[in-house]
Amino acid sequence: MMRIVLFLATNIAVLIVASITLNLLGVEHYLSGSGLNLGSLLVFCAVFGFAGSLISLFLSKTMAKMSTGTRIIEQPGNDAERWLIDTVAELSQKAGIEMPQVGIFPAQQANAFATGWNKNASLVAVSQGLLERFRPEEIRAVLAHEIGHVANGDMVTLALIQGVVNTFVMFFARIAAYAVDSFLRRDGEESGPGIGYYITTFVFEILFGIIASIIVAWFSRRREYRADHAGATLASPHAMVGALQRLKAEYGVPDQLPGQFQAFGISSHMKQGLMELFSSHPPLDDRIAALQNQR
Repeated sequence: MMRIVLFLATNIAVLIVASITLNLLGVEHYLSGSGLNLGSLLVFCAVFGFAGSLISLFLSKTMAKMSTGTRIIEQPGNDAERWLIDTVAELSQKAGIEMPQVGIFPAQQANAFATGWNKNASLVAVSQGLLERFRPEEIRAVLAHEIGHVANGDMVTLALIQGVVNTFVMFFARIAAYAVDSFLRRDGEESGPGIGYYITTFVFEILFGIIASIIVAWFSRRREYRADHAGATLASPHAMVGALQRLKAEYGVPDQLPGQFQAFGISSHMKQGLMELFSSHPPLDDRIAALQNQR
């Protein structure tokens, strides 16, 4: 229920922000009886394309806490929490970033994630299952991996890439839909698009969105290798490899992170066959081999 509420609230915020922005910019309607105004169309698509990704970025910590049930450690209540705080403080100082908020979320899957709108206002959280089953050096490597994401600015970069692909998906979908609608329109019919334009826009947005998802997923896989390298540098290569091997051994436990945060976890179930193109994480064997080669 909470995820539905967050989804609706985010989309309402996007509509409000985008509408206000378009009014302030004085953008004319891109569609008229005389055809498409490509300049207005591009601005319209950019505003809506970036509004969604940037609002999600700015709300990411709040959404992550609410959707995963993450409990922020304000004051350590036991030795494990105290060690967790001290380890994140040490690693973040080593990485040259401000101390993130540290939290624990109640999932039996061994996982962790990092989020936040900039590297000095971030959140790093680990699952209860990871704390219970991983050795301290492996947990430290996982934390180093997540802090590597923060230090590399991966959350911001991914939001910007998502904004760009959103923009061009909307832009080219509307151009293609207008061309199809114009081709199918009979002679003598009124100028301007009909219902077919809106139907084909929806179809093209799905098709182009699939292609865009492949591009975003490719970038997400690239940044996992960089975060693994950061984890090996901040912690140790041996511990980072050990953590990934332990994650591989626990692959029977299903993903428990919400879909929008799986790309920011240290592990996500690898898709098979053609679906590998849409995976946010490379195969664990490839990640382990990359670290071993770097030695």
